[in-house]
Amino acid sequence: MKFRHECKHEINFSDMTALTQRLNAVMKRDENGTEAEGKYFVRSLYFDDLSDKALREKTDGISVREKFRIRFYNNDSSFIRLEKKSKRSGLCRKESEMLTKQEAQLLAQGEYGWLINSGRPLLYELYSKTRSGLMPKTIVDYTREAFVYPFGNVRITLDTCIRTGLFCTELFDENCPTVPIRGAPIILEIKWDEFLPWLIRDLVQLEGRRTSSFSKYAACRIYG
Repeated sequence: MKFRHECKHEINFSDMTALTQRLNAVMKRDENGTEAEGKYFVRSLYFDDLSDKALREKTDGISVREKFRIRFYNNDSSFIRLEKKSKRSGLCRKESEMLTKQEAQLLAQGEYGWLINSGRPLLYELYSKTRSGLMPKTIVDYTREAFVYPFGNVRITLDTCIRTGLFCTELFDENCPTVPIRGAPIILEIKWDEFLPWLIRDLVQLEGRRTSSFSKYAACRIYG
């Protein structure tokens, strides 16, 4: 799997409104959107070790890093993925493996012995990392609005209502206590392969907005 380009910007509600109107005219809505407005709910459970290696590498600006998470959408436990996201000098790559609800629950509860016999390389890699202290750390919730464009394999997302799980790792507990992160930011993410078409580049231009290194996981760790 190849690396992709990724840019992030912290924007405001006015920016988002203007962007949505522009993107609707040119790009298609992501098929995962189930609501009338094309938005969907995302829940992730992020892993880190006892020394918070993933968090420290992000905040320290380390250019080569990785993190593991479990993710599912719209509270639908029939489609759950373990994901490993790798970063290298501004480029990103995501590897994933499907999980059953039972498997995801075992991981959230810190039960890893079964991974060694799973026969799936990414799960075995996770097992080797848990032997070095990797463990579930926190839940991250948000609402996503996504757009796609075929040329350049472009994907643009707008993430709002980002909430942190306050030490909760009960992935399927709808009553898991969560609180909004500080500042209630809106995050614009732009991802593409070898090239970003000029049409899309022009559409996402926002006056006074610069590329950000915002991390939802890091922002959600403000309480511990």
